[in-house]
Amino acid sequence: MQYTEKDTKRFYTLGKDDNIFEEPYRSEWSRDLARLIHSRAFKNLQGKSQLLPNLQTEFFRNRISHSLEVSQVAKSIVEKLNYDLTQDNAPYAINEKICEFAALAHDIGRPPFAKYGEMALHLKMKESGGFEGNAQTFRVLTKIAKKHYIPGTVLDTGLTKDGDDLRVGLNLTYRSLASVLKHDTCIPEKLDFDDEQNVKLVKGYYESEADFVREIKKSYTGNADFKNFKTIESQILDIASDIAYATYDIDDAFRTGFVKPLDVISMSDIVLKNITEKINENLHASYKPSEIYDVFLSLFQDLFVKPIQIDTELTKEQEQAVYATSLAISYRCSEKLALNGYYRVNFISKLIGRFIRSVEMHKIDKTVPALSKISIPEKVQLEIEALKNFMYHSRVTHPNVKLIKHRGQEIVSTLFDALTDKNHGADLLPTDILVLFSHAKNEMSRKRIVCDYISGMTDNQALDLYNKLQSGSPQFVFKQ
Repeated sequence: MQYTEKDTKRFYTLGKDDNIFEEPYRSEWSRDLARLIHSRAFKNLQGKSQLLPNLQTEFFRNRISHSLEVSQVAKSIVEKLNYDLTQDNAPYAINEKICEFAALAHDIGRPPFAKYGEMALHLKMKESGGFEGNAQTFRVLTKIAKKHYIPGTVLDTGLTKDGDDLRVGLNLTYRSLASVLKHDTCIPEKLDFDDEQNVKLVKGYYESEADFVREIKKSYTGNADFKNFKTIESQILDIASDIAYATYDIDDAFRTGFVKPLDVISMSDIVLKNITEKINENLHASYKPSEIYDVFLSLFQDLFVKPIQIDTELTKEQEQAVYATSLAISYRCSEKLALNGYYRVNFISKLIGRFIRSVEMHKIDKTVPALSKISIPEKVQLEIEALKNFMYHSRVTHPNVKLIKHRGQEIVSTLFDALTDKNHGADLLPTDILVLFSHAKNEMSRKRIVCDYISGMTDNQALDLYNKLQSGSPQFVFKQ
């Protein structure tokens, strides 16, 4: 697309005494990418869950490996789209660095224990703006991560004595921040759900960061209240993330025996019905279960040999033998894909390549090029959604994951209660977090600071603090 000075604007302008070095060989997007990769929030992704908690086995993917995979897919999509634009002699090109940044940054707001930690924090923050991974990512980038201190604030933390929050996080460019704005919805401070059985995540950004969003919108469209704001880089991030989730995670599941290919095409009617309902909800569609099952068959049918066909009449014993043989062959085909790395990698690679090749420019917005649209064919979108939702359903219904869900939510909930306890909770906070907590404006702000602290933990850090709080053994409590 066309990139101008408005794309490189930052919320905090450095002064003459800030030791700014001229580096004409670096683009503003390269600076943003470097700030992200060197941040603690990004490094901590290696200790956060993706499919299953890292405590389960070291071979499961974590958030940092997932982010790297999304980044590679996103860059491949950019190469494909830029090639198409060149073939059409279009005076536009998509900046690969911004898309790489968006992909690597998109999960840094995820808490320990994946969705289960997210749900626990959301429940605890019900009266204080909730918790949601995408919103937290934007907050980390604009508030929590550290790059420039704000002189004149309390201990140069960015908070004034009156509790006004002047922090600017990594002080990124408008275009980089816009690339991670996946949902253009301001999350209300008071959320409407009854209990854990009726929890609904509201995807968007927090009220505390609404001014950042309004300023970005105004800079691009002239209207701070512009609706459905989503840049082309953010759209690429969405598709790349979905492709990675639909393919790499199922590769993980096959390799570890969590799911087998035969499980996919032999799912029960109840499972198929639940997956279909979720797909229809996500795509605002009305597919029938039979149509979704056909999608799974089209994805996996080439892995299995054709059924044995006999033209002559068979005895009952012969029919049983043929049936058993067919089952055995299907089972071996399923095991071959799941256990043989060459077959599995080749299968996943072909899927990823086909999905990437399907991405197309839908419409170039000549007035605001940043808001140009891309698209993928309905058939491909359906395949991606089918794989994603099968993996999700398989994960949440697995007995081991149910146990992990219970424990993950318990750990995060216990930490939140302990750290927000009005008598001694603040005493448990690290010094830098305590400074922010002590100067926060109100109870809602204090809860948000505790929420920020917990969500930034790795799985092991959260578990370690939990064990120290719960243990009756002095040796464990004082263990470093």
